Amino acid sequence: MRMMSIVGARPQFVKLAAVCRAIARRAASGVPIEDFIVHTGQHYDPGMSDVFFRELAIPAPDIDLEIGSGTHGAQTARMLEAIERLLLERRPDAVVVYGDTNSTVAGALAAAKLHVPVVHIEAGLRSHNRRMPEEINRVTTDHLSDLLLAPTPTAMRNLEREALGPRAVFVGDVMLDSVRHALTLANERSRIVEELGLQPGRYAVATIHRADNTEPPALRGLLDVLNELACEAWPVVVPLHPRTERVIRTELADWAAAPHLRLIAPLGYLDMLRLLKCSRLLLTDSGGLQKEAFFVGCPCITLREETEWEETVAAGGNLVAGTSRGRIRAAVEHWARTPFDADRAMRQAGSPFGSGDAAERTIDAVLAMQR
Repeated sequence: MRMMSIVGARPQFVKLAAVCRAIARRAASGVPIEDFIVHTGQHYDPGMSDVFFRELAIPAPDIDLEIGSGTHGAQTARMLEAIERLLLERRPDAVVVYGDTNSTVAGALAAAKLHVPVVHIEAGLRSHNRRMPEEINRVTTDHLSDLLLAPTPTAMRNLEREALGPRAVFVGDVMLDSVRHALTLANERSRIVEELGLQPGRYAVATIHRADNTEPPALRGLLDVLNELACEAWPVVVPLHPRTERVIRTELADWAAAPHLRLIAPLGYLDMLRLLKCSRLLLTDSGGLQKEAFFVGCPCITLREETEWEETVAAGGNLVAGTSRGRIRAAVEHWARTPFDADRAMRQAGSPFGSGDAAERTIDAVLAMQR
């Protein structure tokens, strides 16, 4: 089996790490499987890319397309052209795409048009909000794919409702595999909490990066709420996505952070996991961080009107608050008085993300395509 894995953004690198470990285990046992890794360059900042490959021991990409930023149409078009050329050169048995980015949909579309089987890892997610570019990418990729690997039972039901059930397999969430593997490393190696002078359990973490939330008026409103929440007893740490940093610098130059709102550079995976593990609370519009917080036992407030990770809400670890000041403050007050036990929540929810062997099940499903 000759696979081509196409990735380009932080959450995809995390998922790829688990799959690469599973491939290495199979190769060591004599299973003939190889993976050609293509990095589209969608995330090209070293803090959003290189550090993940290094910390998670992911094999270096076989090729970096260096596509970079651009509008959705321009970026996707450049990826599509470059990936098509690679597929014609390499002729893989299957293309594996991850998640919901422009890299995902470009890889799926290029492969489908050349009749190369497409495997979609993290298939079936739905926010039911077509304003999100990610939702368009998810739906399109699922309908182009030959093998749909669902991370949760909810994702399986979504696929069945869209008549995609015959192509779908529930494997669990490869991100759970990665978190369990990396958390041990993070606890051993990361000193981020000490370096920032924080007390475990007495600070919050926040991230903002989605297009709607980084429009200047919306971003100013969210930053003002974070300023209100940050105080000496409960500082708020904000690792800045490059897009968010750019908007603050160029469009919100008159805005200033409160003394205990800590704006910092993007963090590597191990530092971010430890920061979450020791935090009292996460406020985020990131899909991946909602799950990572849930897996490490950190209560979450989602700064969107919906989430594709309904399981985290149903299990009691995530409140969807949107972007209004009142709802965010109410959610913060809820978590100030409500403890969250992640292990108990996972058991009560019936382990909706699987049992930590999603990468092995993924490889089983991919190999079965050739039978």
